[in-house]
Parts: sequence; structure tokens; C-alpha cells
Amino acid sequence: MRLFSVNLLILLSLSNSRLFASSSPSNNLSFSFSSFDRSNHNNFNFSNDAGVSQGALQVTPDTFNDLSYLLTRSGRILLSRSFRLWESNRTASFNTSFSINIYRPSNATLPGEGLAFLIAPDAHGPPPGSYGGFLGLTNSTTDGRSSNRIVAVEFDTVKQRYDIDDNHVGLDINGVDSEISASLTPFGIQIAPVGAVNNTVWIDYDGIGGGIMVFMTRQGNPKPETPVLAGKVNLSDYVNQYSYFGFAASTGAVNYELNCVLDWNLTVENLEEEKNDNKGEGTGWKVSAGIAAGVFVLAVAAGIVTALWYSKRRRQRKNKATVDPSMLAGALKSLPGMPREFEYKELRKATNDFDERRKLGQGGFGIVYKGVIAGEGTEVAVKKFSREDNMNSQDDFLKELTVINRLRHKHLVRLLGWCHENGLLLLVYDYMPKGSLDQHLYGGATSDHFLLPWNRRIQVAADVASALHYLHHEYDECVVHRDLKSSNVMLDSTFHARLGDFGLARVLDTDKTSYAELDAAGVPGTLGYIAPECFHTGKATRESDLFAFGALLLELVCGRRPRSTDLPSFHFLVDWVWTLHRDGRILEAVDEKLEGDFLADEARRMLLLGLACSHPVPGERPKSAAIMQILAGLMPSPEVPAFRPAFMWPAAEPGDGGGGLTSMSSLMISSSLYASSSSNY
Repeated sequence: MRLFSVNLLILLSLSNSRLFASSSPSNNLSFSFSSFDRSNHNNFNFSNDAGVSQGALQVTPDTFNDLSYLLTRSGRILLSRSFRLWESNRTASFNTSFSINIYRPSNATLPGEGLAFLIAPDAHGPPPGSYGGFLGLTNSTTDGRSSNRIVAVEFDTVKQRYDIDDNHVGLDINGVDSEISASLTPFGIQIAPVGAVNNTVWIDYDGIGGGIMVFMTRQGNPKPETPVLAGKVNLSDYVNQYSYFGFAASTGAVNYELNCVLDWNLTVENLEEEKNDNKGEGTGWKVSAGIAAGVFVLAVAAGIVTALWYSKRRRQRKNKATVDPSMLAGALKSLPGMPREFEYKELRKATNDFDERRKLGQGGFGIVYKGVIAGEGTEVAVKKFSREDNMNSQDDFLKELTVINRLRHKHLVRLLGWCHENGLLLLVYDYMPKGSLDQHLYGGATSDHFLLPWNRRIQVAADVASALHYLHHEYDECVVHRDLKSSNVMLDSTFHARLGDFGLARVLDTDKTSYAELDAAGVPGTLGYIAPECFHTGKATRESDLFAFGALLLELVCGRRPRSTDLPSFHFLVDWVWTLHRDGRILEAVDEKLEGDFLADEARRMLLLGLACSHPVPGERPKSAAIMQILAGLMPSPEVPAFRPAFMWPAAEPGDGGGGLTSMSSLMISSSLYASSSSNY
């Protein structure tokens, strides 16, 4: 057993900068679960002691009614399909992130025993006798055997004779005596403290160099820069060519714990032959064969190159009105994991020559048309950029493409491809058959846009919150959407929400908490969704996105636009709702079109959360992790003052510790834009 020091971890982190560089173009297989319920059963294989409860995967039993039932247990939960992980000269890269709760109740003296992320040769349950220190991986007879064909990352809460301590992470190959391990105590992380604490884990594996890195922190925090464990392993030496991903866990003969997985994202490089090898596999769950490169470190470098490219072109605007099409095409093709390149004639035919009758919507950056790809029958949404300034249009195109082509989440609209021909710029997305949220809130009871019932409004709120949390905290870089509103929330065939239109989105630098569009001619976004501080700083932050989410929540419950014209004495919906809250009549804000068909407790919770997100002070707004728990009813409604707090400026920005007014004359818009007769702004 080899113990890696922190210095060596940092060295490996830096030396592994080519993580996920693929030797040839390939797709990725991806999925994302923001929570779990019994509808997910077809997605997984469960062993006898495992199941789904309380919105989580319970890898070992979760009851406290009979404590003896918790002892000497082991379990596995594995995806119900396999992945091709290597071929003769190539090993697949993968990355995964998941949140865990290793719960030790206050009456338990010590926890026991641990949980592991597992790559297994089959979807069977754990071997008999794999409780205790065997973590559901092996037993006293099979431990260490090469025939096990397993690789795991363990999170161990009990010190065995071969362990470094009772709070460590380790890399296990065919046995539980870890090849490398590291204590989590120096990182301030306790796997199983007394009481409920959620932690998020990221595991990145480079199929070319064999580097594996494990990151871990408290849920809601961004991905750390320094891994808690780093090493090398050639998976093709140890696992079956077709293997399964999932989790294993165990409890002890004396001590016990609950081993819970709260959410899970996984992206696996799709080796070239996989399309044919897995053809016809029925698994009961959908795998997005996305083209995005996920969180590959190479993407960061390519993104920087692209940013420098269009930054240089901006500086040339005064001297040259257009750009060389070959340069743009080159920049597009250099983007990591670039989606499919469509031919213009193909998209022209798909949209019936961009027929007005196929128009789905129009925004500041272009027009969106419905299309059907000839020969495939695939329905798509084609976004045709249409800015008068050709340079601006190409900048907008690159910005949107650079951001969205690397994002992978089930509640984000998926990018399918692009086209740049004849001076025209087009993006191709998944078609959302139920249109946008605003069409159902305000479009009337037509056959296409019927009134959205209460249960679907709750679901939309949870879906958007999940997408926002991914953008802010789960993706390897923080993405600020900057234009969250009901017309940018799309609905799929099952009325689940997907956040789209990344024309204003930006990736924040890792050492910054906000993004300033220094050459913007005004404040980006839509009035009513723009946080008040943005009128003074011109900066978009996580907190300004949360303000927009608060406006969206109120919109969902009230069935009114954030900037309402039908409320006497009120310019903004938030002012009216806050006044009703002050008077103890907040439920009067619920959409009258629902005719009372809603749950009062849920409506009150959503309205209070909407007001909390609308707090004038950015640092007082709830975080996205808390928002998801409040919406799920796992946390109480936030405390909201009876009177709306006054907006003060200058004010300290989150994580800044000090105030200061940004000197940007074009963005110095008076806060009177937000004033109304009942507002304290």
C-alpha cells in the first residue's frame, strides 16, 4: 500500500493536463440523475439489500426500525447496461460525479463500514460474506484474486489492519487492500460525521495515460482544484472489455451506517465499435449519445484558444466588417468534441426553406425553426443567427457554441450540430415538442399549449433548479446563464423542462465569481429577471442567475410575467407578492386560472422561495443546493421578512468582503428602474 502525499497529488494533477484527450473523434455516452425514485428501477440492477428510498439510492438498508437488520449487510447497485471500456489499442476515458450521504445516527458510537464507486464485470450482487471491511466488493475467499476483474474507489469509515485510518479514500484493484490511499482528514472532510452531511465526489479517468483523479468536497461547493487522490491504472489490464458502473457498500458486525447516493452523472467515451456492438440493447433507460467533450481538460485549452480568436477579431471590427469564413470554420472544427457539421442544403430542406410557418420563436440572436432531417425523420430545432452586424453575429455564434457544446445534463437542451455556409450561421438542437414554458403559462388553452397544471409547474421548478445547480457547481467550470426566463425554458414530450438559449451564457474564470461584459452596450438579460446589482456592476454572477430563478418561480405560481402591466400600483410581480406576504395573504397570488387546483403548502413554499431568491442583497439569496432541497420538501421554507429589504449600493459582493462601485458609465442605470409604489428600492 502506497500513501500519496499532498505535494505529489498536486504534481500529478498538473502533469495530467491532457486528461481525456481522445486519440480519434468519438461520441460519449452520458446520463444524469438529479435524484432517484421507483421509476428508476429499470435503469439499475439492485442486490437484495439495496433499493431506492427518500430520493436516493440506498446501497445498504435504510431502516432504523430494527437496528439489528442493518448489521452485516452488503449491497450493490449497478447500471443495467454495460460499457465497452477497451479495445486492442485503446482504453475509454470517463468522468463521473455523485453526491453521497454516509449517515451515522447520533446513537451509533462508530460508523461502519464504507461505500465504493465500482467497475464490475457483471451486474450481479456482491459475493456472500462481503460485509464489513470487504465493502460489498469481495470476501475472505475471493479477495485479491485477478479473476475478480473489479476496480473501485472506496470511501472507508473503518480502519482495518491494511488501512491507513478510518476516514480515507483508496483505489482498489481486485481487492480491498488499496493500491493507493489517502486520508481525508487533512482536507477537512469527514465521510461519516454524526448527523447528515452530503459530500460530492468527482472521479476523472484518462484512458490514454491511465491517470485517475478523485476530488471531494461538501455538496454545494465547486469542484476543488486539488484532488484528494491521484494515481495511474490501466483499466484494460484489470476489467472486462464490457463492464458495469455502479456502487457497492457494506455495514459491520457491530457498527452500521446508511450508504446513500443522492445524485449521479456519468460520461463514458464511446469507442468506435460500440454503436454496432450494442445495437439493439434494450435497457429501459435513455443514454444521450452526446457529442460534447464533457469536462475534458483539453476543452479548457481549446476554449481559451477560441476565446482569444474571437477576441482578436473584435479588435479588428473597425477595420474589417466580416471575417474569413475559413477561419471561422477552423475555429469551429477545433472545438473539443465538436458536434455534427450539417450541410446548409440539408437544413434548408429540413425547414422547408426556412418557412415562416415552421418558425418556433425569435430572440435577440436569431430565429428558431422546426425541421425534419431528410432520410432520418429526426425532428430538430434550427437556430438561424440574424444580426445586422456580421462580426457580432459570428461572435454570438461562437460564444453560444463554445459554452453549450461541452455541457451534459438531462435538463439542458442538447446541441446536435452546426452549419456555416454562404455567410449563414446555424445551430441544430433537440426539438422540444411541447414548446416553451411561457407558451403554456400565457398561450391560452389551445390544443398545443394547454394550461399547465400545478404538478407540472412543481416539476418544471425542480428541473430548472437542477440544471442551474449543474451549471453553477457540478460542471468543471462555473457557467452563468444570464438570460434565465420562461421563454428559454423548453418542455419535452413528457413536460420535463430543459434550459436553453445560451446566447448570453459565459464561463467564469476559476478564480472569479462574476463575469463583466466590458464592451456591452447595456445590461444583458430581460427586464424583470435582471438582479438590481447588475444595473450598477454590469456583472453576471451565480447570485444574479438565482434572482432570475426567483422571478421564474413567482411566474410559475402566479401565472403572471415578472414585469406585469395588469397589477394596479405595481410594476413588478415580486412587489405585489411581497405585499401579500406582508399582509398574510400570500396564497392569493396563486394563478387564478388553476381554479384552486393546487396544494397550499407547496404553493406557499414556492412563493417564499421565490421571494428569498429575489432578495435585493445578493449574498442573502439561497444557494442552488438549498433551493433543490426546499423544492423537494427536504428543507423548510426560507425565512422571508415581512417587508422587502431596501436595495443599497455600493454593497459587498459574495466572496468579496468589500464593496465598491464598478466604474462603467454605459451600465450606470438608476435603480429607479426597479422602483414601484410598494417597493423599497
